[in-house]
Amino acid sequence: MFLSHVWGLFAHPAQEWEDIRKERCSIGKCYCSHVLFLAAIPAISGFIGTTQIGWQIGTAEPVKLTVESALMISIATYVTMLVAVFSIGWMIYWMGKTYGTEQQLPQGIALAAFSATPMFLMGLMALYPIPWLNMIVGMPALAYSIYLLYTGLPIMMQVSKEQGFLFASAVMAVGLVVLVAVMAATVIMWGYGIGPVYTSDLGAFPHLFG
Repeated sequence: MFLSHVWGLFAHPAQEWEDIRKERCSIGKCYCSHVLFLAAIPAISGFIGTTQIGWQIGTAEPVKLTVESALMISIATYVTMLVAVFSIGWMIYWMGKTYGTEQQLPQGIALAAFSATPMFLMGLMALYPIPWLNMIVGMPALAYSIYLLYTGLPIMMQVSKEQGFLFASAVMAVGLVVLVAVMAATVIMWGYGIGPVYTSDLGAFPHLFG
């Protein structure tokens, strides 16, 4: 069961990457036994947090989203994460030719998927959507995901540590591009009216109208 790798990635990452490489999972197996489950954590947590708890701005009343709006955003978030894992995995595979590796696409997908594990788990914080708290927890999760990428890439793609460092840095750049693309797509969607709908008629800043 691939979810068994989650603990190993935190307890002994180098050894766990070796085990993951040897298993040589297919894309379907990697998704069905790891990505589909973990990517649901931030999506479901966000839905519950924004509809049942809400977030506060200053001393104002908690702001919540309607169930319909939160559901639409959660589904979009979930699909986006699934696509992002595949996109980054494909780019790892594509860039691998530059670094002399002959590893196949499933290895790139697995590297992207397992490197993102801390970020998926951090999604639990969306149950209680306090911006500053999410930021405090999110930064270490992001840092550990980056650490996993730099640790796992030489092992998964079978390159030297020197090449692995350059390779991982290139993957990081691709990840930033994907992030910017997602943000741009979000702005476009909001421009077409596909955005958050608040339970309060006063919108996200009710205290400004009181």
